[in-house]
Amino acid sequence: MEIVKVGMADLKAIKAPGILTTLGLGSCVGIALYDKINKVAGLAHAMLPFSSESSKNENKAKFVDTAIELLVRKMVEKGAVERYIVAKVAGGSQMFSFSTKNNVLKIGDRNIKATRIKLKEMGIRIISEDVGGNYGRTIQLDAQDGSLLVKTIGHGTKII
Repeated sequence: MEIVKVGMADLKAIKAPGILTTLGLGSCVGIALYDKINKVAGLAHAMLPFSSESSKNENKAKFVDTAIELLVRKMVEKGAVERYIVAKVAGGSQMFSFSTKNNVLKIGDRNIKATRIKLKEMGIRIISEDVGGNYGRTIQLDAQDGSLLVKTIGHGTKII
């Protein structure tokens, strides 16, 4: 079975069989989209919440809002139907503790909120998530059944 790696600020879509994987999700968020009828999977590893907050926003996969839009487009090109797509979300950790109340530094929280806002806007339901905390995650999305394997250091492995 083919294993397709998704890098940081990157996204990919595949049709089953195959696995999409991304390593080292810290404050970044892994957005796993799946159409179970057509067995099309998509995975984005987004670093920042909104493209509008950055002047350097050419890389659509870097930002939650534009990554989700682009990922859905790529999935539809592979045969997915938008209304069948559901989401699973992982990551968004707070990897460092800040004594300040400045939310700009809370990238993980902001990425999770941006993901929820954008998915809701697009009518995509989140069916499970493994977010927050202060530890990294590696995830694998199986295009055959939509299962998302979440591996952590010190917090075990689970399927969501």
